[in-house]
Amino acid sequence: MTESAPTLILTGGQVLTVDRDFTVAEGVAVRDRAIVAVGSDAEMRALAGPGTRVVELDGRTVLPGINDSHLHGAAYGMTKPPFALDVGHPAVGSIADITALVGGAVSAAPPGEWIVGLGWDAGYLTECLTAPGRFPHRRDLDAVAPDNPVCLTDFSAHMVWANTAALRVCGIDADTAAPDGGVIDTDPDGKPTGILREAAQRLVQSALPTPTVAQRRQAIEGVIRELHSRGITSYTEPGLGPGGTGTLFGGLSTDNWTAYADLAAAGDLQARVSVLLLPAPMGGSADDVRKGLAELRRPESADPRLLNVIGVKIFADGVPPNRTAWMNDPYPDGGHGALCVHGESPALQVEELREMIRIAHEAGFQLGVHVTGDRAIDTVVDAFVAADEAAPRPDARHYVIHGDFIGADSLTKLAAHGYGVNMNPGIKWTISDLMDEIVGPQRSAYQWPVRSAIDAGVRVCSSSDAPITEPDWRQGVASMMLRESKASGQRSGPEQCVDLASALRAYTVNAAWQDFADDWKGTIEPGKVADLCVLDRPLLHLDPHDISQVEVALTVFDGRVVHER
Repeated sequence: MTESAPTLILTGGQVLTVDRDFTVAEGVAVRDRAIVAVGSDAEMRALAGPGTRVVELDGRTVLPGINDSHLHGAAYGMTKPPFALDVGHPAVGSIADITALVGGAVSAAPPGEWIVGLGWDAGYLTECLTAPGRFPHRRDLDAVAPDNPVCLTDFSAHMVWANTAALRVCGIDADTAAPDGGVIDTDPDGKPTGILREAAQRLVQSALPTPTVAQRRQAIEGVIRELHSRGITSYTEPGLGPGGTGTLFGGLSTDNWTAYADLAAAGDLQARVSVLLLPAPMGGSADDVRKGLAELRRPESADPRLLNVIGVKIFADGVPPNRTAWMNDPYPDGGHGALCVHGESPALQVEELREMIRIAHEAGFQLGVHVTGDRAIDTVVDAFVAADEAAPRPDARHYVIHGDFIGADSLTKLAAHGYGVNMNPGIKWTISDLMDEIVGPQRSAYQWPVRSAIDAGVRVCSSSDAPITEPDWRQGVASMMLRESKASGQRSGPEQCVDLASALRAYTVNAAWQDFADDWKGTIEPGKVADLCVLDRPLLHLDPHDISQVEVALTVFDGRVVHER
């Protein structure tokens, strides 16, 4: 091979560059780790040398490597066997199914060993659907696990279902007060039901056995292999730090960062991972943020294009399915939700949240704030603006994480200040039918207003929030284009549908922008890194209903083929 010849050429297909003009080419050429040419089939073939591998696309589509911009990689890996039970839909369909799984795990475990799992959703459990008011209870688990503590985290990771043994180990009884930003569900007699919401989850999760660094590395490597099979080459790890539980669903910064850093140093980190530090827990305070950032500092990376700390994550409120998102108008069955930060009144919580955001902003970090209710979102966006006005920073790229019910005023402010929003079409697809009852049909239809955000000039990123949903960008793209529900196929807010180009930008170039990396990844252009995703068929003009069935035929990461069917 001549020195200047490409090492790899993909040609004879639809190359969707996702550049500024959404240019469609026929082929792309790669030399070593970079894209060196994009153009016609004839132009690409003319570049080939004797040692160039030429992949015949036969009309198939090539995309930039997919960037899942909010994916809890370490936690997602720890939710899979051998580390945890899968108690999510469709693996289970009832409480009876879950108790059978737990019972099987108990029979293989010594007394006293924790049983953990993830993914249960009352909206898909037969008993909860057929009996009004029925909800998972500690007694369901006690029947099969009288001596083993059980901790099952729900699909949203905002609610834990524990058995009596777990409550006993953790010292939780009728006299236990929930921490700020948390709720302990109780029976009429005042005894805990086993359901702990938001910040109260920590009362149980903090007692779970801590995975070793070696287990974390194993989990991360397993996740990345799965991501390659899905065409995903980059992701944001949103929350490593003392604000996590330090166990299954958060992550001690020292352990998870060490696992990632070890993989990178050994040349075994086969994805680009951007990290948000989590200096304060849900229900935390400005002092927690200040202390957490002082403790964490900013970890150094040997190769920032592989592993890079770019920002800080803060929790502002809960999630709508649990009625813990802070809303302007009440939920149909009462209540407005609340902020989940320290403070004895809403006004004090607002001031605390503004101070948390100011501290992280002035420390020089990008901010990604978990916030879902419209009232909470307005509070966060105003805090972004206030922090930037008090201590101006060029191109801070702060963003709203989730932003379920973001309103027009907040969208206008985000656009004016160059801030973004990170939305979750896979969650929309999963829960839209359930939300009609929880927030009312009008608000349910509006939830995740992608079209409104784009029209306002806001950069929209889309992500899976795995392990909340599967890291399946194909279903995400289809959901953005169709707004149809998983359960019934009913359309929810069709006026918020977007076209294919907009949906793909949310998983590629916009996500690269969020990473401060849009100058070197996210599109198929000469000079960009050679991260590519080859599909098994043409994508342009494909019926959106068929997109979720598209298979990934080939994934290229850093110029190397890492997955091939």
